Amino acid sequence: MGDRALGADRAVEAVFREEHGRLLASLVRRFGDLDLAEEAASEAIEAALVHWPERGVPERPGAWLLTTARRRAVDRLRRDRAYAARLGVLRAEAERAEPAPPADAGTGTGADLPDDRLRLFFTCAHPALPDEVRGALVLRCLAGLTTPEVARAYLVPTATVAQRIVRAKKKISQARVPFRVPGPDELPERLPGVLQVLYSLFTEGYAASSGPDLQRPELAGEAIRLTRILRRLLPAQREVTGLLALMLLVHARREARTGPGGEMVMLAEQDRGRWDRAMIDEGLALVPAALTGGPPGPYGVQAAVAALHDEAPDLATTDWPQIAALYDVLLGLDPSPVVALNRAVAVAMRDGPAAGLALLDALVDGRPGPPDGGSGDRADGRRLRAYHPFHAARADLLERLGRREEAARSYRRALELAGTAAERTRLRRVLDALEAPPRPDGARAHRSGGTDVRPVGADGPGGP
Repeated sequence: MGDRALGADRAVEAVFREEHGRLLASLVRRFGDLDLAEEAASEAIEAALVHWPERGVPERPGAWLLTTARRRAVDRLRRDRAYAARLGVLRAEAERAEPAPPADAGTGTGADLPDDRLRLFFTCAHPALPDEVRGALVLRCLAGLTTPEVARAYLVPTATVAQRIVRAKKKISQARVPFRVPGPDELPERLPGVLQVLYSLFTEGYAASSGPDLQRPELAGEAIRLTRILRRLLPAQREVTGLLALMLLVHARREARTGPGGEMVMLAEQDRGRWDRAMIDEGLALVPAALTGGPPGPYGVQAAVAALHDEAPDLATTDWPQIAALYDVLLGLDPSPVVALNRAVAVAMRDGPAAGLALLDALVDGRPGPPDGGSGDRADGRRLRAYHPFHAARADLLERLGRREEAARSYRRALELAGTAAERTRLRRVLDALEAPPRPDGARAHRSGGTDVRPVGADGPGGP
């Protein structure tokens, strides 16, 4: 392959990555059919791979792709009159339901490609779709991942993801899921679903649910990229800003979160010099916008917690009282068992291990906790009992209180439940150190001590 052909391939790849969501969204808006839009977009990419190496990359490659894709779609409709008639009805219904879109680009005359990605965000995360397919659709349609790439992202067989996507498209078509941005009256109800999809993608990238590796940075990076796009489209929505800030502040620690062998490194042991300062600065700059102008939302508060960790020189000087106070606020906004767990760990860091342990035990016992809260219902208790960070945190607090046998039992339970080899390696190391006989000088084998508590929210997001 010559240099020109290689350059064209890279240009297509770069354009496809950046413009795929916008291209697809524009085609769906025009033709009202996700399958047709995907096929036309794929044919346009194939055409680019043929023509660009010979003729050079056009000045506006995105507009070139859209023009080509639209022509391919029209050709396909002409070949299938019944299909075209059905789509014509769908499109007429869609046009009646919303104002006519502005004149778009794609004529090859240099006009900008229209941006319909916001519509696509809300379509892919529509509440009519099952939870397990929303994220897959977002990766497929907005991030431009292939079906095998989406399958790798979710660690499931390609055929499974393919079936889910087919069913989702069928659901969109049969249920007449509108391809539009919710109105002002609907937006507060619909936007959290979109943010939850993006956060779930990020969380899986931050702490993989299974597999050999603790992190999957490429997936977290895609979630950040998509959230950046969403923020550009909805700049006034503070929770979008808060989510982006949270992701940046947590993802900035990725290089320090694993050791040379891929084992997990806790916050207390991380080399903070390896944190991405540019990413932290970007996240810190977003936090004020996420917290001002009205009552804070859950993502803005979590971003504030992450900011306090990233600003602290070490764990000992971290502002635990303020972090515990922020978790009080967060628990009021999102009374989930994971938030309660995070809060208990923050209280332990502020008030001592006994205070934190009392809160943790109350969460799973379903009985009233200390006066400042912390009790949980039975369903939440069952979820936490199956969540390895709960047992790891409890084990650390028990050890700090000198209750070594109970601590060992909790570490063993955490070891049984841990999903990745990286987490199991760390837990095995800590458990071995705990159970090692004292050395001749009376000391025990090294372990990381009290700072080894996993402050789940401090070290990043997570959820059972």
